[in-house]
Amino acid sequence: MSSSANHASKNLSNSAPANIHTAVDVLLDTAYQNISAAQWQDLFAIARQTHVEEFIADMFAGKHINLSEDRPALHSALRNLSKSPVLLNGQDVMPAVSEVWHRIEALCNKWVGVTDVIHIGIGGSDFGPRLAIEALAHVPGIESRGMRMHFLANIDTAELARILERAQPNSTRVVIVSKSFTTLETTMNAKAVVAWLKANGCTKGQIEKALFAVTANVPAAKAFGIEEDHIYPFWDWVGGRYSVWSAVGLPIALQYGFKAFEEFLAGAHAMDLHFKKASLEQNLPVIMALALLHQQETFGIKSYAAIPYADALDWFPKWLQQLDMESNGKSVDRNGKPVKHSSPVVFGSSGSNAQHSYFQLLHQGKEVIPIDFIVIREPMSKLAEAKEHHRILLSNCLAQAQALANGKKTDNPNNTYPGKRPSNLLILPRLNAFYLGALLALYENRAAVLGALWNINSFDQPGVELGKVLAKPIESALKNGAPVSADANIDAITAARINLFNS
Repeated sequence: MSSSANHASKNLSNSAPANIHTAVDVLLDTAYQNISAAQWQDLFAIARQTHVEEFIADMFAGKHINLSEDRPALHSALRNLSKSPVLLNGQDVMPAVSEVWHRIEALCNKWVGVTDVIHIGIGGSDFGPRLAIEALAHVPGIESRGMRMHFLANIDTAELARILERAQPNSTRVVIVSKSFTTLETTMNAKAVVAWLKANGCTKGQIEKALFAVTANVPAAKAFGIEEDHIYPFWDWVGGRYSVWSAVGLPIALQYGFKAFEEFLAGAHAMDLHFKKASLEQNLPVIMALALLHQQETFGIKSYAAIPYADALDWFPKWLQQLDMESNGKSVDRNGKPVKHSSPVVFGSSGSNAQHSYFQLLHQGKEVIPIDFIVIREPMSKLAEAKEHHRILLSNCLAQAQALANGKKTDNPNNTYPGKRPSNLLILPRLNAFYLGALLALYENRAAVLGALWNINSFDQPGVELGKVLAKPIESALKNGAPVSADANIDAITAARINLFNS
C-alpha cells in the first residue's frame, strides 16, 4: 500500500498559538473567527453535551446512524487502506472493498488504446470524480494516461452533443455510474451514448466491450446489457455524495494511474484516523464545525463561502454544496422536531477571481458571511513566473482575510468597512492526490459533526424525491401535447405553464 498511508496526524507544539491546529500536515488557523478561549471551552462543552465523541465512535463502528434508512454510513471503509476489520452486522466489509481495489488496479493495467472515457452519472456520481480529475490535472509533473475524460451529467443534450462531437467511437469506453441504476438522467444519457456507438458502426461485441457500470444494483446493470465482469459494485451503506472513494472514483485511477487513486484514498484515510482518535480540542473537523455553530449563534448566519486560492480547486465549492446542503439542509431533526440550525447556503469559487465578483457583498453587505480561505503553500506550475504569481495570490488571500476581520472606519460611509467578518484559513502543504483526499475527508467529517451538533440525519436526502415524482406526470403531459387542466398531480400554475409549451 501507499507510503502516504503512514502519514500521522500531528499537532504543533504547546508554544504555537491556540488558534493553530494541524492534522495530516493540513493547517487550520481560526484566529479570525473572533472566538475567545472561554467561548471555545463552551463550544467544546456543547460538543460533549450533544455526544459528538460517541457519534464519531458509532459512525466508525458501523452503527446505523442513518436512522431514517436504518443503515450505517461506512464510506470511511472505502478508504481504509489499513484493511483493519470494519464490521457490518458482524461481517467484515473490507474483503469486498479490497476486491474492488484489485479489480480497479487490474483494469488500469489492461486498458490500452482508449482515447476517450465518457463517465455518465449525476450528483454524487459526478461531483467527486469530476473535482478530482480537474484538480489533479493541475499538479505539476503528474503522469496522465492521455485519455480524454468526459463527464456527462445533465439531461440537457447540449452537454451530450459536445462530448459526442469530440469522442472517437471505436476507442471510447463508457462508465455508467448510478447507485440504483434507475436514475433517469443517467439511464437516458447512457441509452443515447449506446445509440451513438451503434450509429457509428460499432458492433454488438464492440459495444459490450465498451460499456462498464458502477452500481449497487448489479441485476439492473446486467439487464441494461453490461457484462458481469464490467460491473463494479458499491453498497447501500455508501451515500452517493460520499461515493468517490468507491469505484465511482474509477476515472481517477484510469486517468492518473492506480497509485494516484491509492494516494487519494490514503489522504482521506489519514484524516479519518485523526478524526477518530484526536481529542475534541485538537480535532480539525470538530473545530471547524464548532466555529460555524458559533457564527450561527452569534450572527444568525444563513450562508458561508468556500474560497480556494487555487484554480485547481475551482470545482471544490460545487462539490461542497452537495455535501453540506444535501446532508444537512433539513428543517426537522432526527426525532422529527423542528431544528434551530441547519446547513447554511454554500457558495464559492477560486480566488482571486472571486474578489472581482461577490467580495463587495462580503465586505460591505448587511449579512455576515463566514469564509473558509483555502491555500496551497507551493505554486501549481513550474513556469518561471510561478513564485512571483503565487506570492501575489497568497498576498491577496491574506489581505482579504485581514480586511474582512478588521474593517476600516472613515468619515465617508461609502468607504467604511464594518469588519468582524469571520474566516478560517486552511493551508495545504501542496496539492496532490493525497492532500486532495485529506481535504475532502476533512469536510465530509465536518458535515457529520454538524449533523450531530444539530441533531440532524446527515445521511439521507428525502427532499430531492418530491420533484422527481411530480416530474413524471408533467413529462407525460408535455409529451401528449394536449391542453392540460389542474389535478392532484399538477396545480393550476404548472398546468398553465405546460399549456404554454404545448401551444
